[in-house]
Amino acid sequence: MNKTSYNLEDMDIDKQSLSPSVMEKIFALAKRRGFIYPGSEIYGGFSGFWDYGPLGVELKNNIKREWWKSMVYEREDVVGIDSAIIMNPKVWEASGHVEAFTDPLVECKACHHRFRADKVEANVCPDCGGKLTEPKKFNLLTEVYVGTTEEGKEKAYLRGEITQGVFVNFKNVVDSTRIKIPFGIAQIGKAFRNEITTGNFTFRDREFEQMELEYFIEPEGKEAERMFEFWKNARMNWYISLGMSKVNLRFREHEDKEKAHYAAKAEDIEYKAPFGWSEFEGIHNRTDYDLKNHNLKYKNEDGEEYTPWVIETSGGVDRAALFLLLNAYHEEKERVILKLSPRLAPYKVAVFPLLANKEGLLKEAKRVFDILKGKFNVAWDDRGNIGKRYFAQDEIGTPWCVTVDFTTLEDETVTVRDRDSTKQERVAIDKLAEYFQNKLSI
Repeated sequence: MNKTSYNLEDMDIDKQSLSPSVMEKIFALAKRRGFIYPGSEIYGGFSGFWDYGPLGVELKNNIKREWWKSMVYEREDVVGIDSAIIMNPKVWEASGHVEAFTDPLVECKACHHRFRADKVEANVCPDCGGKLTEPKKFNLLTEVYVGTTEEGKEKAYLRGEITQGVFVNFKNVVDSTRIKIPFGIAQIGKAFRNEITTGNFTFRDREFEQMELEYFIEPEGKEAERMFEFWKNARMNWYISLGMSKVNLRFREHEDKEKAHYAAKAEDIEYKAPFGWSEFEGIHNRTDYDLKNHNLKYKNEDGEEYTPWVIETSGGVDRAALFLLLNAYHEEKERVILKLSPRLAPYKVAVFPLLANKEGLLKEAKRVFDILKGKFNVAWDDRGNIGKRYFAQDEIGTPWCVTVDFTTLEDETVTVRDRDSTKQERVAIDKLAEYFQNKLSI
């Protein structure tokens, strides 16, 4: 990247696979409205890294909050942890990642561009048509060095998945909580992969965030099958509950040759993106692979000791955010609407006076804003005419707009406008908080 402008040439995007303009519009909207910025943009960017702006961080936080609520708060058999990003290198040796966490790499002999071997055809460089080298294994773990002096530095790794932090803490969680199998450990956190190729906006990054559940069960095949199906369907239903279109979602089972080294069975939830069906959450049967390699066992109340099996759900926060934006994007005549679920919308409510140059309206609108801001994330806007303000809030996904008008000064009611239907109704100021709380609980 050698420019700082926000365009396709800068964004590591497979332009050949883009649907016409939808992706371009999402990229432009994301930067213009403060969802996502190119990482280190003032220095030309840095491939595979992105920064989330004021609206983007709210969207991501809302996704994570909803996930944590569904996984931890609403279940009696799941607890949460937050493990370290850098762990003892022996963790990654035991897990198999040092040896097996690889992608096949090829390099063009003419232009020296590098590609994943499974993404090119006929041994021909997609960029210049040159011949490619034979595939070589490329480890995806990102190396770091820990220590205060050159002599004392020790090689370690940024975690390539957040899963291992759960496994190395398995005994700690069991001992400190007395939780009993079947149970799960949930975690949200950053992971890093030294990807050969990044692209399609935030879909394939080198730094990303994961939401994972490791669910521990007795080592029995039928129970594993039952829980695999349970969690597979639970995760699909969760995305649908957030407003994702069923027609754009599907399961895809992994073939044997593409399974991760730890997986006995694996299925992905895929979204029909402009660049094709794309994975954003995986469900895996990891059997006893990880706990066995870490020499960890579980003892039940009868004194029986065994190595539990694990059913895992692993979703990407960044991918989910991208697909939720794509799913929510609508154009209706002259307005753009992000039909985000109110639970995910960065701002729940926008408040503004009908006219910004009328002191009475301005003062009353500020009072309404102050009433609501401690209860919801509320936007304030007094720029331009009322129509432009509505359209601006539609574009960032704000579900409801509150307008203080001259009637407000007479009867203490305001106009509440719905984003999707554009319908308006009068609501008493002292009932506003309850009104929106009820809306959000539906």
